Amino acid sequence: MFHVGGARSALYNWATARQQGGVFVLRIEDTDAARNKPEWTDGIISALAAIGIHEGDPAFEGPYFQSANAGTHRAAAEKLYAAGRAYYCDCTREQTAERTGSAQTGYDGFCRERGLEYAEGRALRFRTPDEGATVVVDLIRGEPAFPNSAIEDFVIARGDGSPVFLLANVVDDLEQGVTEVIRGEEHLSNTPKQQLLWEALGATPPVWAHLPVIVNEKRQKLSKRRDKVALEDYLAEGYLPEAMVNYLMLLGWGPKDDVEIRPYAELEQLFSISEVNAGSAFFDVAKLRSFNGEYIRALSVDEFIAACAPYLAADRAPWAAEDFDAKAFAELAPLAQSRIALLSEIVEQVDFLFLPEPVQHEQSWAKAMKDKDGALALLRTAREKLAAADWKAEPLKAELEAVAAEHGLKLGKAQAPIRVAVTGRTVGLPLFESLEVLGRERTLARLDAAAERLVAA
Repeated sequence: MFHVGGARSALYNWATARQQGGVFVLRIEDTDAARNKPEWTDGIISALAAIGIHEGDPAFEGPYFQSANAGTHRAAAEKLYAAGRAYYCDCTREQTAERTGSAQTGYDGFCRERGLEYAEGRALRFRTPDEGATVVVDLIRGEPAFPNSAIEDFVIARGDGSPVFLLANVVDDLEQGVTEVIRGEEHLSNTPKQQLLWEALGATPPVWAHLPVIVNEKRQKLSKRRDKVALEDYLAEGYLPEAMVNYLMLLGWGPKDDVEIRPYAELEQLFSISEVNAGSAFFDVAKLRSFNGEYIRALSVDEFIAACAPYLAADRAPWAAEDFDAKAFAELAPLAQSRIALLSEIVEQVDFLFLPEPVQHEQSWAKAMKDKDGALALLRTAREKLAAADWKAEPLKAELEAVAAEHGLKLGKAQAPIRVAVTGRTVGLPLFESLEVLGRERTLARLDAAAERLVAA
């Protein structure tokens, strides 16, 4: 699944590329067979398309597959070995730990001067400079310096001759003309090593920008094992792609005028990678939900009805296909649109309309029917008055106001037993418009059923 952090990184790359008339390069780093399946690649491509990054745009390039460039990776490793910038090593981790006295110390350079040639099982290590520092010019973090003495001679090709990620990534970037690398801060520790490789291969390193980590409400890094992190899950729940894009663009950056809710086209023009905050970014689900509600309310009614359609289909909704009435839904859609923050919430708003009987929430029933005798008397009076009413929202309201007055209640108090009897819930769409669409016969039958339940209790 596509992590929201990956989606944020992709959007920042996309905005930067389009601003500069450049291209966004999608590369699938598929050299680890255990972590590579075609359906996962398809998922990445479809997730990117959902947030507006797709191959139909001239700024999009790819997908490239790292495995297709394996020969070039090997050639680069051989070039570094031939130039004396890398050497073969047959040390095991256990041997290194025994020499250094610690499994955490790292490699000690034991094979540097042994002059070993390639043989099966011997890894190729990059010869890191002993002195000086590698300075990374980072558009977000300034110029962090990494002492070369603290960078071990790292492996660039495994014992079977296959290059590791560090080298393959550099070679692919070089071959594909990548000039800017915008990625998560967890890669910052790799950057001095990769920069040394760029320089050893006789090329100028790209511009770097390492994005802040995204954290949850406990300020813990978002984890797929603990948090909901998949972009697809949010979209399936009913977050609009436009709202997700808007929110993700603001995770670590914001426009100077502090106007947050705005279309992507505006955000792209205002965005600057150098203005991204280096501090961690809080993934505030409540704020995302608020954004989504704003975007839902900005839809036209027809757009809203179309967006709700997947949640109202029989394979996802709790009612039978033949019980759904598109015309009835369209009548209540404008009322529902102003009340939901997620498209999936539409089901609870309108299920009373398409189910044979309302879903009874016991807490709602207990609250509305707490005064059993008073609720029963109210239901019976309301049933009598509504049976003869003109079946429109305003006359229905007038009748219930008269019922409320007869029972010494305010309209709000009088509505509660009626609403629970008819819809099953204490909150929902405006009651009288709901009754109008539900119809006289079904409304009266539900009032009768509620009265019978109170008598039997």
